[in-house]
Amino acid sequence: MPPNTTMMRRSLLKAPLLLPIGLAACGGDSEPVALPPLVSGYRHLTPLRLNVQDIEVADPLPGAVQLSNPAPALRPDVEMRRMADERLVPVGTEGQGRFIISQARFTRERLSGGGGLTSLFAGEPGERLTCQLLCRLEILSPEGRRVAFVEAEARRGRTLPDGATPGARARAAEDVVREAMDQLNVEFEFQVRRTLRAWMQEAVTTPAAPAPETVEREDLSATRPR
Repeated sequence: MPPNTTMMRRSLLKAPLLLPIGLAACGGDSEPVALPPLVSGYRHLTPLRLNVQDIEVADPLPGAVQLSNPAPALRPDVEMRRMADERLVPVGTEGQGRFIISQARFTRERLSGGGGLTSLFAGEPGERLTCQLLCRLEILSPEGRRVAFVEAEARRGRTLPDGATPGARARAAEDVVREAMDQLNVEFEFQVRRTLRAWMQEAVTTPAAPAPETVEREDLSATRPR
């Protein structure tokens, strides 16, 4: 045996075991600590003033709320109620408005793994997140008869790859709900202004009072005869 064979074997035993870059990085992923801020509300937007005496935010329809576990911290049904509470304003003397949640759905769909050596170290499989929202606003006569209504719908989704951390999954779930609510809010206002314009009342702005006229004074002491 050549004399350098033993040295070569020893150097191989001392050499570190190298894994593919993607596999080595999996163990070093850091958990996202802070999630993005939740929806701050809708009071900063122009209120939708309806010519009705009051507005009821009804309970969701049976089966309307469907949340896959783990459910997002930002619940779509809660946000839909808050949108109605903060944006709809009754300014009339008769009749009623009724806001109904027809669908507030958040689902998680597990995706099949890609297979291979990498999938053994990937952790959780990928998943598809979907948020579907549907609401209705009805206008009721003083006798309780429905005289008009409008509906608005929104849908948003996102796909997470294999190996996403629990923190990343929680953040993605809230982002999907937030994006769906942004879309629903815009669509809801558009439909209300287009379909229920006969029951809309724009805010009346009071013109600013004119500034008082300045009265000039003249010092008469200098010209007064002594």
